[in-house]
Amino acid sequence: MTAWCVAVGVVVAAFAAMAQEAPGPEVRALFIGNSLTAANGLPGMIETLAAQAGLAGRLKCRAIAKPNFGLEDHWADGEALRVLRGEPWTHVILQQGPSSLPDSRAMLRSFTKRFADEARARGARVMLFGVWPSRDRLAFQEDVTESYRLAAKDVHGEMVPVGEAWRLAWQRDPQLPLYGPDQFHPSPLGSYVAAVMFFERLTGRAAPEDVPREVPAPPAIAKILRDATARAK
Repeated sequence: MTAWCVAVGVVVAAFAAMAQEAPGPEVRALFIGNSLTAANGLPGMIETLAAQAGLAGRLKCRAIAKPNFGLEDHWADGEALRVLRGEPWTHVILQQGPSSLPDSRAMLRSFTKRFADEARARGARVMLFGVWPSRDRLAFQEDVTESYRLAAKDVHGEMVPVGEAWRLAWQRDPQLPLYGPDQFHPSPLGSYVAAVMFFERLTGRAAPEDVPREVPAPPAIAKILRDATARAK
């Protein structure tokens, strides 16, 4: 009897482990943004994390990201709308510039609503990529975050506060090079922060500890960045 119970327990544990590792439904994420999204190949970096987590081919990302474009520009240009309407997406992720000023905040909120209507009509969830200001305007991070938070709230979407995670990482190590050379676009480390956050929000799983090869982060630095992503709200 005891041996039978042990055998049953082993089988149950095996099935539980298999269920925990099940890949889940396919995720197809469309990013609509500008060079802050395109820098360092962020969508590809997210797919790399997925492959490392055993989800190769289960999380697919595409970006319509054009230099200096806001959401109004994308709406007028039409390509992002065509792609949104033409393929089945589970998530649509919206991003424009920092949008800390009143006029740019209003524009972000207005065109987020337009894109969100299109996304929801096709069954996709809406997310906002909460970015950061240039280094010389770093004091305005709270205003940037508030703009994206309001835009997400307007459409019952989710805001992913990447800029806030940067700020938390700098509290641990102020020398972290999260900006690229122009002090506005992200470095590979800065994009890695975004990749971790989007991977986790899109899949519901913790990001793998292995860092993609294109990210120059030793384990101690990678841990600081992952800890910051977990604390960012």
